[in-house]
This record gives sequence, C-alpha cells and structure tokens, in this order.
Amino acid sequence: MGLEKEIIINSTNEDTRIALVEDKKLVELFVERPDNQRMVGDIYKGKVRKVVKGMQAAFIDIGFPQDAFLHFSDMGASIDQLFADVDEEDLEQAREKNENGKQDGRDKRRHGRSRRKTGNTDVEPWELLRNGQEIAVQIVKEPISNKGPRVTTELTLPGRYLVLVPNESNIGISRKIASNKERRRLRQAIRPLLPENCGLIVRTVAEGKSSEGVQQDLKKLLRDWNEVQEKIKTVKSPELIYQDLGMASSVIRDLFTTDVKRVVVDSRKMHKELLKYLEQVGSDLGERVEYFKSRKPIFDVFGIEDEIQRSLEKKVWMDNGGYIIVEHTEALTVVDVNSGRFFGRKNHERNSLKINLDASREIARQMRLRDVGGLIVVDFIDMEEEPNRRRVLNEMLKEFARDRSVTKIEGMSRFGLVEMTRQRIRPSLIYNFTESCPNCGGSGLVPTPGTILASLERALRRYLSSRLDRRVILQVHPDLVDYLEDKRDRRRSKLMWKYWVMIAVEANPDLKAHEFKILVKRNRNDVTEQFTRTVA
Repeated sequence: MGLEKEIIINSTNEDTRIALVEDKKLVELFVERPDNQRMVGDIYKGKVRKVVKGMQAAFIDIGFPQDAFLHFSDMGASIDQLFADVDEEDLEQAREKNENGKQDGRDKRRHGRSRRKTGNTDVEPWELLRNGQEIAVQIVKEPISNKGPRVTTELTLPGRYLVLVPNESNIGISRKIASNKERRRLRQAIRPLLPENCGLIVRTVAEGKSSEGVQQDLKKLLRDWNEVQEKIKTVKSPELIYQDLGMASSVIRDLFTTDVKRVVVDSRKMHKELLKYLEQVGSDLGERVEYFKSRKPIFDVFGIEDEIQRSLEKKVWMDNGGYIIVEHTEALTVVDVNSGRFFGRKNHERNSLKINLDASREIARQMRLRDVGGLIVVDFIDMEEEPNRRRVLNEMLKEFARDRSVTKIEGMSRFGLVEMTRQRIRPSLIYNFTESCPNCGGSGLVPTPGTILASLERALRRYLSSRLDRRVILQVHPDLVDYLEDKRDRRRSKLMWKYWVMIAVEANPDLKAHEFKILVKRNRNDVTEQFTRTVA
C-alpha cells in the first residue's frame, strides 16, 4: 500500500508556504517570499565576465550581485546555439585552431570532458567563450551564501506532461513509469509530435493521459521557446528572458500527481489560480483541490507549524526516546545519533540497532524537510556486527529513495560513520527562516564578561603606555556596567588603582554585548581602534 500524500498551502501577504505531507508527517516544505522568489528554471541573457580555463568554468553576469557560475560540463552539445552574437568567423577560427593541432595530447586528455562538437569538428568551450560575449543560460542552482547561482546552457522548458529540450532529437520517458506497455504507448504517441531540432521528455503525470492533453502542453512549450529565441536575439544583456512558474504553481505542476489525495489551500485567490492552471493543462485533478475556510491557521490544524519549529532546532527527538543532533557548517552537515532516554531490555547491540534504524528514517525525513544539500556525515551509534551495519545502511537507502533530490550514500565505516551527498538546488530551509546573530556572527558563542574585561584591560594598558592623559571614559553595553561596578568585586576600582588612572563608566545601548569604547575624557575623542585587538 502506497503512502497517503497531501499538499497543504498557506498563503499570507508576506510569504507562501507549501507543505508536502506523507502519512500525516511533514516531509518537504517550500517557502517563497516577494524578496526571495524561486529562481531555478529561469533563463537569462547574460554576458561572459571571465573565462577561467584552469577551473574549467566561466563567470557570467546575469544582473545578480554575484556572477553566475558556468562549468564547461554544463555547456550544451550544440555550441552554435549558445551565443547571441557568435558568427561563422568565430566558429571557423575555432575549427582551424583545433585542426592545426595546437592542443597537445595531454591537454586533450585533461580537458576531454569539456569538449563540445560544432558541426563535424570538436571545439573546446574556451575557444568560443570570450569576455563580453552574450550568452543564454538557465539557473539550475540558486545563490547560496556568498556564491552566485549555477547555470547551464542546456536550456529546458518544463510543462505539465512534457519537458522541451531544444537542440536535441531524442524522446525520454520518466523512469517512474514502470509499465513497459505504457512506455511504448507514450513513445509511439509522442514520436509524430516531435518538433524539429527539439527533444522531449515525458513526465510521470503523462501516464495514462490522452494524446490531446499532451499536444496542448507541447503547443504551449513551443510558443514559449519561440519567445525565448526571439529575446535571445533582441534584448540587451543582462536580462531575464524566461521566468518559470511561481512556487505554488510549479509545485502543483511537479508534485501533484494521481497519488496525491488532495491539495488544501487557505487562499481563495490561489485556489482559483490553481484550478485555472489545471484546467489549462487539461488535468482532471481539479476536484482534489480544496479551499480551506477556518478561523484557525491551516498549518495549526494539520499539525505542520510544530514540525516546522522542530526543523529549525538542532536536537530532534524520536518517538523511541533517542534523538539526533543536526549541525550545519560551511563545508558539510553533521548528524549525530544518540540513545537519549531510550531504555531497551535487550543487549547493547540490539538496542543500538533499534535506535539506528529509527534514526535512519528520521534523518531521511529531516534532510528532505530542511532541504539540506552538499556533503552530509552521519555518526551512528557503534555496532559490532556487520549484518546490523548493512541493515541500517539499507534502511537509509530505502528512505532516501523517496527523495526527489539525487542522493549518493557510501558504506558505513568501522567508526559508524556514513558519508553521503544530496543534490543542492537552493539554500537549506533554515536560511529561509533565520539569519546569523549580529552578536555572535552565527557561531552561537560570545565572549564571557571576564574575557571582555581582560580585553578592555589590555587596550587600556596600551593607551596608557602612549598617552599622558590618565582620565578616560569607558563606554560599555548596559549589561557590562553592573559587572564593572559590582560592589563586592570592585572591578573598576581595581583597574584604577592598578594603572593609576581615573575611569568613568557610561552605558551605551548601541554597543553589542561584547563591545566597548575608550574615550579621552577632556575632549571625548574615541581612541578605541588604535589600542584594541580581536577579543580572545
């Protein structure tokens, strides 16, 4: 029996949140705000900023604060179609350069993966890419931290039933369509529709659908592609030339399949938009879209709000009393499995197996829910028996098989560690809801009052060693004033007697908890930067 799936949508003035629920448990959450809209799938006419041959990549200006990253492996096979301003002379020069053998065998082996064909001749990407050149690219990964978006020149246009792949000629069928008979039927139905110089991928939702609905979808995709081609020729870069559907519509397009029991939305406007979209693409699933009317928030009624709060916490408790710790770092995400309040009646090996199996299921759910990408390392509770290790690993593989993002899982090491990677398309969920603390800079740690006072004393000593004026004002955060003026420890008095200096203390609420300022009393000049070092 399959999972019971539901899609719950909450829309406010500030954001739209779409929750995918499987068997009453939240497994995926999508968030879109006016200032942080979905970008994956958007096509831009950009300009080559810099070609870095050693990185096998180019940086493309598409109008973002950071340039987009184009790896040569993400460049399409038909290189003639990539550029807005490439001409036959450029192509001919590249061909001649290649034919004259200026690249030795070692370079060919080193860069062979990036080689692309133009006509009947191999051409290296950097032989056509040049600074200032205009090029059409599509976003495949959103900007993350201080990195710009990752882009490709292999443009695709997704529809409800089909994906149009320009400059190709093949027909692909979704692997999720298991029936060979249905795959043959779809291939035979699609082949006569195959446009010139375009390939098609048949999506899972096309299973069992008539050719009329598929043809309607194809006509819209071809209209969109013709508009894109026209804009590639005419608009000035950098410029957005094709924008994919908004978050809600794209989720309905990609996730609303026949195995979804219902879609529940709390906005009348969005309810109408979704019904209109399904009608336009010829879908018969409109009757499963429900408008939710209640005084209580929709995510409260379905128990989703509490799950979202749990997804923002480091510690996640499991039903068996064990828990996992999820730590995000710049390089990777670390997950630690702990027994917590679990008390088994069997031996340690069996107890560890039980906790690790439950943790495997919770980890898969949390990684999907938090949309964690990149390298992930899981530290399971140690187990001695190899069959138990394999069982835990197989459980992880089974659970991540439900994940739409591509995952690769390595075997368990003798230390109980499992390394895996998960496809990163957008920043993790935690960055949608939170930002770095201005006091600690995201580390979660701030200097203790004693550390701050020690740093202040060192700065004061540097000041006194180079100045004759021995009257100063110390400005500190209000919380530190009480620490300095404590009657029992008399910290300010001790500083004055130790260095023979007059110190007046002022509270400055604009300072962070660990910051301070040293002012010369007679003129209130701020001399802090001259005499301070990093707090340590």
